[in-house]
Amino acid sequence: MESFVDMRITLMMVGETRTDWVKLGEKEYLNRINRYIKFDTEIIPDIRTQKKIEQVVQKKLEGESIITRLLTGDRVILLDENGQEMKSREFSAYLDKFMVSGIKRLVFVIGGPYGFSDEVYKRADGKISMSKLTFPHELIRVLFLEQVYRAFTIQKNEPYHHD
Repeated sequence: MESFVDMRITLMMVGETRTDWVKLGEKEYLNRINRYIKFDTEIIPDIRTQKKIEQVVQKKLEGESIITRLLTGDRVILLDENGQEMKSREFSAYLDKFMVSGIKRLVFVIGGPYGFSDEVYKRADGKISMSKLTFPHELIRVLFLEQVYRAFTIQKNEPYHHD
């Protein structure tokens, strides 16, 4: 099925996915999502593999890498523990607002283990939280992708989401 809007969604993530079952989950939901919209992922290189550096330096370097990948017209939403929490139907409506707004690319960003630099926060157009609970970054990838898929099934009134 072709996408029904001329918008692309990108999920930027710090570091490669290393866990096999997480990779399978990502692949499954990416395949499902791409039936509705152009969706891709971008990996920000994980700098933790370099020699030990301070948290503030790590956030700054990751932030610079994120900022350089953003385009002028991008709308940027951070997945952040202090962001707005939503129910699945609210998230579906949230996505829908962007889809009818005429923007070309909506970028969601999952930061590194220490969060985002001040520069990334300044560039962001919003923040959402997946939960008040703390999850590993790899697990959030699959949870977020599932919620994007769920949002589209809600928009299309398909029998996936149950209230």
